[in-house]
Amino acid sequence: MKPIVFITQKLPDSAVIELKEQYEVRMWTEEETPAPRAILLKEAREAHALWTMMSDKVDHEVFETAPHLKIVSNLAVGYNNIDLDAARKHGVTVTNTPDVLTESTADLTFALLLATARKIIEAENTVRTGEWKSWTPMGMTGQNVGGATLGIIGMGRIGEAVARRAKGFGMEVLYHNRTRKSLEDVRYAEFEELLKVSDYVVILTPLTAETKGMIGAKELALMKETACLINVARGGIVDEMALYEALKEKQIWGAGLDVFEQEPVPLDHPLLTLPNVTVLPHIGSATVQTRLEMMALNAEAIKACFENKSVKNRVC
Repeated sequence: MKPIVFITQKLPDSAVIELKEQYEVRMWTEEETPAPRAILLKEAREAHALWTMMSDKVDHEVFETAPHLKIVSNLAVGYNNIDLDAARKHGVTVTNTPDVLTESTADLTFALLLATARKIIEAENTVRTGEWKSWTPMGMTGQNVGGATLGIIGMGRIGEAVARRAKGFGMEVLYHNRTRKSLEDVRYAEFEELLKVSDYVVILTPLTAETKGMIGAKELALMKETACLINVARGGIVDEMALYEALKEKQIWGAGLDVFEQEPVPLDHPLLTLPNVTVLPHIGSATVQTRLEMMALNAEAIKACFENKSVKNRVC
């Protein structure tokens, strides 16, 4: 009997063709829809490998349901959707897809910063809806990016890539990280200092017990009235109601969000009512090239696990 691989969301044929040649591949094929919880649990009972997405909750119940499971390969850098303690308890390998999405995520981060600073989406909507009647001296005025101060919270590979882009705009770059790094033309700053002096605060730290809710009312109160908060990491790092209040009261100037605590974000979320918020549907790594490279890493990890070879990109 061939090992069974269950893929929780529809992927391109090119991403799974090699696995199909050697293993029994089962895939949820509803377009743009993750496998329902009941289907995940049902398939886990027979699966030897789960190829999961960041929207899948792979908790202790999944591991207890899956007696044959050897590996969970997650299509993301983050893996906070997977219970690692339960994986270790059941002897299951967990992998992610780091490194290959660094540049595409940095591109998106800077694009979101620019869109927020210059009100790109809000301005475009005035053209599409016919609201643009005339040029006005202060119409759709935003904030300068060139020469501004950028504060990066979480200076990993993506943070360093964002800093390189910022240098092209003549920005002063500060960063705060658990450990200091030897970086040219980038200055380490204590957390509160970074918040106080930055024109743009970009969050690029992983979501952990320590970082959950690290940007709340107290931290937002330290920021400039002209500052923007950009989050492309995970939604839970920012207290969304505190951010809503800070933006509504013009305590800070704007925010650009690619991530939310609940995804997809509910349409009645208060942040969606504010004109000074630019929102995106978690597309940091969403280029054709990057997503295919991420999928290749997943397939490689599953194959290596089945062949008892060294598995790359293990997180446990």
